[in-house]
Amino acid sequence: MTQPANIFSYRPYWAARFGVSPVLPMSREEMDDLGWDSCDVILVTGDAYVDHPSFGMALIGRLLEAQGFRVGIIAQPDWSHADAFRELGRPNLFFGITAGNMDSMVNRYTSDRRIRSDDAYTPDGEAGKRPDRSVIVYAQRAREAFKGVPVIIGGIEASLRRIAHYDYWSDKVRRSILPDSKADLLIFGNAERAIVEVAHRMAKGEKIDQIRDIRGTGYMSQGIPEAWFEIDSTKLDTPGAKAVHKDPYQHQPDCKQAIRFTPHNRPSRLDRALSVVRLPSYDQVVEDEIIYAHASRVFHLETNPGNARALVQQHGKRDVWLNPPPIPLTTEELDRVYELPYSRTPHPSYGEARNPAWEMIRHSVNIMRGCFGGCTFCSITEHEGRIIQSRSEDSIIREVETIRDQVPGFTGNISDLGGPTANMYRLACKDKTIESACRRLSCVFPGICPNLNTDHKPLINLYRRSRKLPGIKRIFIASGLRYDLAIRSPEYIRELVTHHVGGYLKIAPEHTEASPLDKMMKPGIESYEQFKRLFDKYSAEAGKEQYLIPYFIAAHPGTSDKDMLNLALWLKRNNFRPDQVQAFLPTPLAIASAMYHTGRNPLRKIGPGRANVSVVRGLKQRRLHKAFLRYHDPKNWPMLRDALARMGRSDLIGNGKKHLVPSWQPTADGRQKQPSPKGRNQAARAPIKQRRQKRGSNPKRARNSRSK
Repeated sequence: MTQPANIFSYRPYWAARFGVSPVLPMSREEMDDLGWDSCDVILVTGDAYVDHPSFGMALIGRLLEAQGFRVGIIAQPDWSHADAFRELGRPNLFFGITAGNMDSMVNRYTSDRRIRSDDAYTPDGEAGKRPDRSVIVYAQRAREAFKGVPVIIGGIEASLRRIAHYDYWSDKVRRSILPDSKADLLIFGNAERAIVEVAHRMAKGEKIDQIRDIRGTGYMSQGIPEAWFEIDSTKLDTPGAKAVHKDPYQHQPDCKQAIRFTPHNRPSRLDRALSVVRLPSYDQVVEDEIIYAHASRVFHLETNPGNARALVQQHGKRDVWLNPPPIPLTTEELDRVYELPYSRTPHPSYGEARNPAWEMIRHSVNIMRGCFGGCTFCSITEHEGRIIQSRSEDSIIREVETIRDQVPGFTGNISDLGGPTANMYRLACKDKTIESACRRLSCVFPGICPNLNTDHKPLINLYRRSRKLPGIKRIFIASGLRYDLAIRSPEYIRELVTHHVGGYLKIAPEHTEASPLDKMMKPGIESYEQFKRLFDKYSAEAGKEQYLIPYFIAAHPGTSDKDMLNLALWLKRNNFRPDQVQAFLPTPLAIASAMYHTGRNPLRKIGPGRANVSVVRGLKQRRLHKAFLRYHDPKNWPMLRDALARMGRSDLIGNGKKHLVPSWQPTADGRQKQPSPKGRNQAARAPIKQRRQKRGSNPKRARNSRSK
């Protein structure tokens, strides 16, 4: 994997003479104050503008400013007409469109497809300030505002919809976001390298339809260029035939004609840089669920920047062409990106309005990117990649000092030193050659790869150095912890528990049963229990009473009612009563979403002979799975009693410690109310029958003896 040029090595654009803006302008008045007659780039976002590196539009905007470009921001515009998109005038280079830090559909709807009542990325948490499928809507309005101006889409919504994908909210397979938005270019994943190169090349006069060779970009194309070799994805990973039910009335010939298989011949040594893998077309993945699962499997096998090839997928008469993923940033580049001159506050135009998302992260520091966990329900890998990109210790310390000295309301506590995962800082493959060739989807499942460096010493040193800084009272760790990695370093757990936990530590085993954990690519519950023993041990040694707060997912593909019952029993045995539970939400492009849509497992070879994955689809069953997690809530007891009777586990209904739910139901005034006769009979029938069978008695004879 050849390392490209440093993103800060370009000659600055001539507009660098205007200097650094206090904040990127959101109005003509601010542009006038800066002495600008126009913007070179205008970024349109579904989030409120917060000038902080945790917000994508601020990071990209400040990065382009560092290259010398004049960047304006249009945040949460009125999408009912194009006027709001004319606020800053016509951009000289392009519009950059993003839905914001979240997919707009995930932001607005719950896992039960209900509309959320708030939006953390909007002033005062007000809901309804962005449209559904924001990237498509914003791109259309930008084109209406200024015809002929190139439109580049990016961010997580565009990244996760770059090929044909299952859309949970419409319950169908949708096209790639490229033809739907009519964008000129899509930038997926971490966009720094691509956006900087695109901006400089366009500034030199290159047309956007000529920019076709940048990693991490996608576009609509017509045919395969000369010198490229096309590889059919079904030859790389044979999916098997679609299961077709024979028509019993169709005439069958007397003789059977032999089927001849033609071997796939291609050169043994292809230049991967000039090889493109053709995924099944949009029409094919819509028609055939097996083919959809196959396409998902092949797509995820082509995500390592060290060996990934270009991908192409037909949409109508044109193709969606995706170049290989971007090369990760170096530590030096990442340091500079996070140390750009952010004001670290919301734009002044919001006045005293609260911004819940900013309030959550304003005293936190992002120390790394990426995740090699590969959890199938998570979109981090598809967006940020599996290779960990870590900042230097010195850069992180400088940011902690900046927060201490400049951020309003700082009281001495850093809320988090983390990232997608708390404890993957500086972890990487021991051999770069192996890393570039690897095609595993996870470095830690089904077990931790022997080639993975799991040394937590750099992270321990960072924690110790940061908590000794003057003016710093506490350094908390709030990012998700990989406990299967942490148990490799008891010293890390000791440091974490002794100095960085504020009484409670959130952790996500997600489930206890083997089937759903296997589909999630998560470690067994034994790893969690081993971590808990160390957590309790070091908490006691520190003289602290601290607790783990485990998180679990309901209704994940591969989960049965019995699995959820066993999880509920585990929760009760361990005295856990979850207040908030999450049901599985199929997000675009995630492997678990492919399982949900197809009932197949893309982690294995796809074919009609393979075992199907059980999927929880109906709202009633999804609510039941959530009810098992909140077994202690009286509102869920009627549903659970019915389910337990149906499952033959009425022995778990009663008022003792061994029972999961009581046989009575509280009334509005708190008194006990017995269940209805129908429910009571259902609940009691199985135990009575079991007792009779145990005694070996005849029910009719027993009734006769009682009558005498």
